[in-house]
Amino acid sequence: MILPIYVYGQPVLRKETEEITPDYPNLKELIESMFATMDKAEGCGLAAPQIGLPIRLVVIDLDTLSDDYPQYKGYRRVFINQQLIEAGEETDSKEEGCLSLPGIHEPVRRPTRIHVKYFDENWQEHDEWVDGFEARCMQHEFDHLEGKMFIDHLAGLRKQMIKGKLTAMLKGNVRCSYRVKTIK
Repeated sequence: MILPIYVYGQPVLRKETEEITPDYPNLKELIESMFATMDKAEGCGLAAPQIGLPIRLVVIDLDTLSDDYPQYKGYRRVFINQQLIEAGEETDSKEEGCLSLPGIHEPVRRPTRIHVKYFDENWQEHDEWVDGFEARCMQHEFDHLEGKMFIDHLAGLRKQMIKGKLTAMLKGNVRCSYRVKTIK
């Protein structure tokens, strides 16, 4: 089922999320709906708060990038109760966008390598170091689970430059090709 994506201003996007257990109601269907929603919106990641649920669940699909990045062929993963354990010292700045901030794209500086622990959809535990775009995408989505958005990483001047767009979103003025839920 395609779900509406919650847009900037929705309180759930600023809440810290709760861990879930294997008996979370309809988890398999929820994961399928999250992938379908993300695919419809042409995103590469979606966190549960972006569909209104304050739980520690993220889906990421990097397979769409596999023409340019063959290492991501078949990459379609679920992250449950993730923990960012450690980040490497090296950083880089790349442009990011967000389904909850349609029309806003800004450069964000992030570590290029991270150590993460999480459960997949089969409740198998993973403990791994990841790098490159995979690490960036995970950090972006995992931020949502802490009540953060990529705009929180911007310098004051950059934030001032997008203030008008953010104000428009708060008023319910959003234009995009997918269903959204605004505060108005």
